[in-house]
Amino acid sequence: MANASPVASLADEKGVVNYEENVMDIAAGRGIPATDDHGQALVEFDKAAESRLRLKIDLYIIPTVALMYLFCFIDRANIGNAKLAGFEDDLGLEGFDYNIVLSIFFISYIVFEIPSNLMCKWIGPGWWLPGIEVGFGICSVATAFVNNIHEASGVRFLLGLFEAGLMPGIAYYLSRWYRRSELAFRLSLYIVMAPLAGAFGGLLASGILKLDSFGSLSSWRMIFAIEGIITICIGAISFFTLTDRPETAIWLSQEEKDLAVARVKSERVATTELLDKFDTAKMMRGIFSPTTVVMAFIYMLNNITVQGLGMFAPTIIKTIYPDDGVISQQLHTVPPYIVGAFFTLLFPFLSWRFDNRLFFCVICPPLMIIGYVMFLASEDPMVRYGATFVIASGSFSLGAFCAAQVSANVVSDTARSSAIGAMVMFGNIGGLISTWSFLPFDAPDYHIGNGLNLATSSMSLILATSLWVYMAWDNKRRDRVDIAAALGGLSQLQIQDLDWRHPGFRWRP
Repeated sequence: MANASPVASLADEKGVVNYEENVMDIAAGRGIPATDDHGQALVEFDKAAESRLRLKIDLYIIPTVALMYLFCFIDRANIGNAKLAGFEDDLGLEGFDYNIVLSIFFISYIVFEIPSNLMCKWIGPGWWLPGIEVGFGICSVATAFVNNIHEASGVRFLLGLFEAGLMPGIAYYLSRWYRRSELAFRLSLYIVMAPLAGAFGGLLASGILKLDSFGSLSSWRMIFAIEGIITICIGAISFFTLTDRPETAIWLSQEEKDLAVARVKSERVATTELLDKFDTAKMMRGIFSPTTVVMAFIYMLNNITVQGLGMFAPTIIKTIYPDDGVISQQLHTVPPYIVGAFFTLLFPFLSWRFDNRLFFCVICPPLMIIGYVMFLASEDPMVRYGATFVIASGSFSLGAFCAAQVSANVVSDTARSSAIGAMVMFGNIGGLISTWSFLPFDAPDYHIGNGLNLATSSMSLILATSLWVYMAWDNKRRDRVDIAAALGGLSQLQIQDLDWRHPGFRWRP
């Protein structure tokens, strides 16, 4: 047989390319699903093109959200650094007053969690997230001017109101851009800012305290003012750097936009558009998904450790090194956070490669258990200091897996927004509990606080293991369902409202 001419070969090649582009354009379009009834993708994606797109998204999206979350956590936890610098004495706080001020933050933080994430979907992350960043930056600056417990409590309430939407908002925002397997590692790239905030916040506070004054402000007041001004600047800049969704990204070609939408849709059974309209049925599906409920409990238990470590690490370090100066004590809080940051990146990276999140939800709690056993069993300062490293290595990375696991196990955009908001709302009840976990009368050994965290870590292990078993059991049950019969007589809207109850849906560990 004669060989095809170069012109014919080129025409055939262009025909294939045009066909693939047309299929991608169709899969990305509204009103058209990208999966069959069994949840299998209808389009095969070019892995090299996906890799190039993923890197581009990483470079344009992650730095902005990571920097935003870094100063979100700094503005929340810098009260711990201020405490060492005389915050309590200057405001005349006594007994449980400091704990009350901390608790006020979490009341508004919890109440406004779901409303804020729904507003994020309605207004758009590109506008909502920068707006609340500027808001809590202003609150941080305002804290520099408080003079009593009432003013401090009021400002902390407003701080919680604005900060409530950032963590779940970013998690929801990234789910617009990334596949299920990719999301945990990308979440870790901003959640790692929590332990880095502890490290960097301690260094920054130490540097600020070396200043004689900042305008008319001195001592701990400078910490709130300077860090708040930095936050406001970051929020203002992010109005211009945060792209709302793939379709509006001026830094993507039309082919890249189609690929960005189609590849995410291809993992969502019965989904006909990436960003759907508000739907009460889908919202309820997201909130009451078994995965959302269990991961919310795990996140709550883990937050008792994470938030407690953030707010009380300086206090714990002070009991270990009571004779050191304030700046030395601040610097001793840094190394555990560095170790925590390393594991916050390592575990999610491995989960991306193996496409499994629950495995790491199971191995993180034992690290925390070991750390709190060390705290309770030993009075040696070095052993207790070592325990903070072990605890940080397990606790900080678990937060990324909670959000990623919830996002991976709902279908629609509405369900995902409400599910992440509900998880973080319920989870931050743990933050409220953490404000009462290390009490003055329990110092210096903090048997109550350490015992509580030992119990919560153990419960997290039990819940994660139980969820893994349930998922395996329910997937086998779903395999026996006749999908055509189960969907018979249902309209397209009714099928979409099924979300994770769709018979073609499978739980993803």
